[in-house]
Amino acid sequence: MTAAAQSTGIVNSLTTGRLPRWATWVILLGSWAIMGVIFALIAAGSGTEFNISAALLLGLFLFIVLIFVFAYLVEGLRQAKDRLVTALVVSAFLIALIPLISLLFTVVSNGLPRFDPGFFGQSMRNVVGEGGGALHAITGTLLITGMATLISVPVGLLTAIYLVEYGRGALARAITFFVDVMTGIPSIVAGLFAFAFFALILDDPGIRFGFGGSIALSLLMIPVVVRSSEEMLKLVPNELREAAYALGVPKWLTILKIVIPTSIAGITTGVTLAIARVIGETAPLLIISGFTASMNYDLLSDRMMSLPVFVYTQYQNPGSEVQPYLDRAWAGALTLILIVMLLNLIARLIARIFSPKLGR
Repeated sequence: MTAAAQSTGIVNSLTTGRLPRWATWVILLGSWAIMGVIFALIAAGSGTEFNISAALLLGLFLFIVLIFVFAYLVEGLRQAKDRLVTALVVSAFLIALIPLISLLFTVVSNGLPRFDPGFFGQSMRNVVGEGGGALHAITGTLLITGMATLISVPVGLLTAIYLVEYGRGALARAITFFVDVMTGIPSIVAGLFAFAFFALILDDPGIRFGFGGSIALSLLMIPVVVRSSEEMLKLVPNELREAAYALGVPKWLTILKIVIPTSIAGITTGVTLAIARVIGETAPLLIISGFTASMNYDLLSDRMMSLPVFVYTQYQNPGSEVQPYLDRAWAGALTLILIVMLLNLIARLIARIFSPKLGR
C-alpha cells in the first residue's frame, strides 16, 4: 500500500490479508465445540439430556457470525460479505439435509432388525406376533404400481405430445387447465373416485381389488407425467424439427425419431418421479384395494395388500406383543425407500442408454 493511500485511509481489498484455508474449518469446529460445552454445562446443571441437535444448529449460527467478524478484521468488508453469503448458502443446504439424514437414519436403524429372508419370503397369513413377512405386500405394490405405470405413461406422454406439437386453441387450454386441477387433488379423492366408479359399474358396493388401486394411482400419476414430459419436449430445439421437415420427414416421424429420443432422459426422470409420487400412497389403496394377510397375484379379483397399507396396518393395529408389529412396519418402510432408490437407478440407466449420443 502506498503512502498516499495510507494517508487517505483507502484500503485496497485486493491487496489485504487472507485467512488461511484451514481457518474456515477451525472456526466451524470451534463454534460447535463452544456450543457443545455450553449445552453440556446446561444439561449437567439442570439434569436434562444433552441436546446435540440444538448444539449443532446454534454452533452453525455462531460460525456464521464468527466467520464474518474474522474475515472483516483480516480481509476487509468485501471479502467478509462474500464469506458471509457463502456461509449462509452452505448452512441453508446443511439445514435442509438434516431432516433427510434424520429420516434415513431412523428408518434404517429401526428397519434392519427385521430385514431378513423371512421378511421377504413369507406373508402374514396365520401369523400372530413374531415372524411373518411382507412378501404379499411387496408383490401387491409392484403389481398395482406397475399397472398404474402402464396406464399413466402412454396417456401422459401422448397428452404432452399433443399439447406441445399439435395443441392450439380452446381444447389445449382446457386440457392444460384440467391437468393443473388434477395435480392438486388429494389422494383420497382419487381412491373414492375409483371405488365409486367400480361400485357403480360392477354393482358391488363392497368391491375391493388391485386394479381399482391402479386406476386410483394413475389419476395421481397422469398429471405429473404430462407436466414433466411437456417441459422436456419444450426443451427440444425447434431447429431439429425444422431440419427434419426440410428433409421431407413427416411430423409424426419427426416426433418419434427426433423429438422423443432427444428428450428421453428428462421424460424418464419425470416418469420415475411420478412413480415415486404414488408408490407410497396409502389412502386410495386402503379404500379400493383393501388389505389382506394372504398372497394375491390377480389384480382383477379379491383384496390386495400393498407396502404402504402394510406399514399402516402393522403400526395401527398391533397385537398383544407390540414390538414385532413395529419391527415389521419399519422394515416395510425401509423396503419402500429401497424400491424408490432402485427405480431412480433404473431411470438413470435407461436415460444413459437411450439418450442421444453426442460426438463429432
